[in-house]
Amino acid sequence: MPSPLVLNPDRALPSDPVQRGIARTIYEQTRGLPLVCMHGHVEASVFADDTAFPDPSALLITPDHYVTRMLVSQGLRLEDLGVPSGDSRPVEGDPRAIWRRLCENWHLFRGTPSRFWLEHELVEVFGVDEQPSADSADRLFDALTARIAEPGFRPQALLDRFGIEVISTTDPATSPLTEHRRLAEQGFGARVVPTFRPDAVVHVDRPQWQQDVAELGRVADTDTSTYEGFLTALRARRQAFVEAGGLATDHGHLSADTTPLPSAEAAALYERALAGEATAEDAAAFAAHMLHTMAGMSRDDGLVMQIHPGVLRDHHSGMHALHGADRGFDIPVAAEFTRSLRPMLEDFGHDPGFRVILFTVDETVYSRELAPIAGAYPAVRLGAPWWFLDSPDGMRRFRDAATETAGFYNTSGFVDDTRAFASIPARHDLARRIDAGYLARLVAEHRLGEDEAVETAVDLAYNLPRKAYARRAPVGATTADRA
Repeated sequence: MPSPLVLNPDRALPSDPVQRGIARTIYEQTRGLPLVCMHGHVEASVFADDTAFPDPSALLITPDHYVTRMLVSQGLRLEDLGVPSGDSRPVEGDPRAIWRRLCENWHLFRGTPSRFWLEHELVEVFGVDEQPSADSADRLFDALTARIAEPGFRPQALLDRFGIEVISTTDPATSPLTEHRRLAEQGFGARVVPTFRPDAVVHVDRPQWQQDVAELGRVADTDTSTYEGFLTALRARRQAFVEAGGLATDHGHLSADTTPLPSAEAAALYERALAGEATAEDAAAFAAHMLHTMAGMSRDDGLVMQIHPGVLRDHHSGMHALHGADRGFDIPVAAEFTRSLRPMLEDFGHDPGFRVILFTVDETVYSRELAPIAGAYPAVRLGAPWWFLDSPDGMRRFRDAATETAGFYNTSGFVDDTRAFASIPARHDLARRIDAGYLARLVAEHRLGEDEAVETAVDLAYNLPRKAYARRAPVGATTADRA
């Protein structure tokens, strides 16, 4: 007999009956609010092309490294899940077979946020009412295939179905933003916006760095054979992102170091890198220098800066060589912020034209470093629990660790950070439930009035992310412009 898949309306709310009752009231005020999705990795082409998703596996499994990494950890291969390979080895091309592998291993996701997200997607988005299993796999695949073929399940229609008010893509500095121009022509230019990510051209130890810098010059129509030309090209590309509706930049660094170099030293280091002579120490110094330099550019052009250090990318070099980046083999390392960010915050931390949002996967620094920094500097907002911490208990720990020092209003509100488009509403729903539970405890302990808790929940879900990611008025703007 098929096992039903039914979502409990109180899922992820507190188990204490008093707190649960309060949390229900708070959650009801946020569950229908629009979604503000300002840190995402869905490709702009998905929205610009607006074609039907090819099959359930291509939508729910292959692009989602949270899903694939769990299956790989239990002995499956990425090739078995349809992830392209860089060599000639065969890759599973039957989406039904990929779907069966997920369903046969459904038990692996017990207790994980992926289980919460996938169940929400299956029930709330696609109308599935049966648990995934080896027995149900083909029935579910057929039902999902029929559903995603409907016109109402194309990407642009799903923006409305999901209640997404604005969503950002993440685009390299060299992107010509062609897809965003197409979106603007279709009337989606203010709803799907680009985010400027310069990592490929600021990390001089990347194998393709020289080629990426040359491409930067080509796209910016600027000579990047000199350091000054490089900076000019970056400014030009940032301006192109602004004109395309961009609101933010995004910086993935191993370290949060923001120590600037003297201009002559930076120029000499850049020349060594172009000649292929940069050392590991050079690469670290230049990355730190460029974070400080990018902060200055953000102050000048008003793009909100996002920094998320502390992840060792592509931990398994063989997997990276075969399948490329973002395949589930990025592993957190300890991060330090207080000393590392000091040069940047000394120069820009009180500048009204500058805003930086800090993310971490090292939760040991929440109460020790990040909450005190966000609670002191007006330019800083503390980003939502990110990546591995985008989970029920991770979000609870974040609230416990950060709120007493930073408060609620020095945070960014929720940021979903995903490549899995269909999981976006599930992620926001989980965050709203967790925040409702945390606020309910404060109400039950008579630390907050219920009306204040509801107002705070609405701010966390909607108002704070809109405010945190509002483009800052550029240098030279009047006081009225900055208001």
